[in-house]
Amino acid sequence: MVEPHVVTLRATRADDLDELFRIQLDPEANRMAAFTPEDPSDRAAFDAHWRRLFAREDVDSRTVRCDGRIVGSVSRWIDAESRQPEITYWIDRSEWGRGIATRAVRLFLDSQPRPVRARAAADNAASVAVLGKLGFVEVGRDRGYANARRAEIDEIEFELR
Repeated sequence: MVEPHVVTLRATRADDLDELFRIQLDPEANRMAAFTPEDPSDRAAFDAHWRRLFAREDVDSRTVRCDGRIVGSVSRWIDAESRQPEITYWIDRSEWGRGIATRAVRLFLDSQPRPVRARAAADNAASVAVLGKLGFVEVGRDRGYANARRAEIDEIEFELR
C-alpha cells in the first residue's frame, strides 16, 4: 500500500509569495476558481493584496505544503458584508485529485471557530465535493461576475457549523 503524502500547514510568510504567485498563474485553475483577481499575472497587485492580508488581524493565512513543497494556501477572514468568517483555498493544479485540498482544509478547520462559510463556482464540481466531504452544507446561491470567465456565473454559498 502506498503511504499518503504528508500535508502540513504553516503561517504564510513573505518568502512563500513567489511560489504562491506562480501557482495562481495557471489559466485552468483560474477558470475553475472563477472569482479571481482581474489580472492574475499582475505581480504588483498580488503583492499589494498580500500586504493588506498580512496587516489584517481578522485574516489567518496558511501555506499548504505537501511532502515539504509549497502546493497552495488556505485562508480565513471576516467577510465585510455578512460579518461571518469565510475560508478560501487554492491548490496547485498539478496536485489536483490527490486529496490534498481536503486534507489541508480539514487541518485548517481544526483551528477555526464555527460557523464558517465558503463559496464555490456552482460548476466547480471538485471544490463543491471537497466542501461536502468536510461537512459544509449549501445555504444559498448567488450570481456574480467572475473575472476569470469574463461573465456572470452561479456561485454556491456553504456553511459549516
